[in-house]
Amino acid sequence: MVTSRWTAAPARPAAPRRRGAVLERAILDAALEQLSTVGWNGLTMEGVAAGAQTGKAAVYRRWPSKEDLVVDALQAGLPRLEEAPDLGTVREDLLALCLQARRAMFSRPGFALRAVIHECDPVQAERFHGVIFNGVVEPTIRLLRDVITRGIERGEVRPDAANSFVFDAIPAMMMYRSKVAGSEWSDRDLEEMIDQLMLPLLRPNGP
Repeated sequence: MVTSRWTAAPARPAAPRRRGAVLERAILDAALEQLSTVGWNGLTMEGVAAGAQTGKAAVYRRWPSKEDLVVDALQAGLPRLEEAPDLGTVREDLLALCLQARRAMFSRPGFALRAVIHECDPVQAERFHGVIFNGVVEPTIRLLRDVITRGIERGEVRPDAANSFVFDAIPAMMMYRSKVAGSEWSDRDLEEMIDQLMLPLLRPNGP
């Protein structure tokens, strides 16, 4: 009796059937993963379906376009900045807030958001304006306002520093250095930005 040298490979277990919120979460996670690895231009609905281990029809049934899918993925995945640090001094509060922002920027949703910002053309970018403003810009400015207002109350910060130009300074600098210079914002970079830019701008005897 001749025995074959070849044996059949063991059958791969079938992917579990998922429905409703569980399947939607898997698709959104797969979209964030694609954005953070291959970017906006490389993301495809087929690739997202494969990453979520589902059919392409299941993705299109919920999101008719790539833009619709990415909007929901970013809204679901962006870290929440909900409470301003209160460590006793405006310097320590600003540093803690910058560290929070850095963690958000270099999280998977943060990489995904930057792929959208860097790669979309102006028409496409308009589709994401609300997500970026409501999910990133407004919460950051709100927490900066809280930190600076508390500094004014402690006498560390000049009263007229609570204005939109000051609130924009840290987000603008971090976004510019990230996008244009590719800076990863080390702890030292953040400390120098606060010591050399923000504190001279804020202190009572400053400009």
